Amino acid sequence: MSVIVITGGSRGIGASTARHLAQRGTGVILTYNNNPQAAAEVVGGIEQAGGKAVALKLDVGNVGSFEAFREAVVMTLRDVWNISTLTGLVNNAGYGLFNPLQTVSEAQFDGLFNVHLKGPFFLTKALLPLLEENASIVNLTSATTRVATAGVAPYAAFKGGLEVLTRYMAKEFGDRRIRANAVSPGAIRTELGGGLNDEFEAMLAGQTALGRVGEPEDVAQVITMLLSEDGAWINAQTIEVAGGYNI
Repeated sequence: MSVIVITGGSRGIGASTARHLAQRGTGVILTYNNNPQAAAEVVGGIEQAGGKAVALKLDVGNVGSFEAFREAVVMTLRDVWNISTLTGLVNNAGYGLFNPLQTVSEAQFDGLFNVHLKGPFFLTKALLPLLEENASIVNLTSATTRVATAGVAPYAAFKGGLEVLTRYMAKEFGDRRIRANAVSPGAIRTELGGGLNDEFEAMLAGQTALGRVGEPEDVAQVITMLLSEDGAWINAQTIEVAGGYNI
């Protein structure tokens, strides 16, 4: 049985990825932080469709909670699937902050750093002993690492750091045949940063070669591919999923 952990799986890209994986017969452990009801709805939908998923609470910005989370994962694998290892990890949880660089406070900077770079680093470290040989790690980054967008400097900087970290994961975990790749979404219809209004969506669509913003499913399909045998020879890459954003 294949089971994958997805952080931030209660909404947006994470929830869509959980559903896509479950449709392929993969078990899912999805995490949430502040919205257990949304997580329960995702789990309920997966189970109604014949899949199996479990939601666990996790604050990715709190490294001190990772040991307890790992133990919860161990118990969940044993009690729900009668296995002891994971086949994949998706570091997806995150949030946006749209402030000019000169107005960003130290607390805001630290919060983004903890969730988008420090958290994925130490969560991957904590779960690494549970990842089986030939497992796959997917880190969610952002097209803002390629295209400078006013107001997202700290967010983009830490996503850029995560892209570099992805390559180092691929290098250092290669002896266990664990692959690591990054997926870099462009403008996607999610709740990140407060979501899209009609005017903002029209502007982003106008900057995208395919003439629309992306849907969570557009990104989830690529993540699912990278976690599967279809992506078995893709490693240490950042794949932008953006429909030709600002090209």
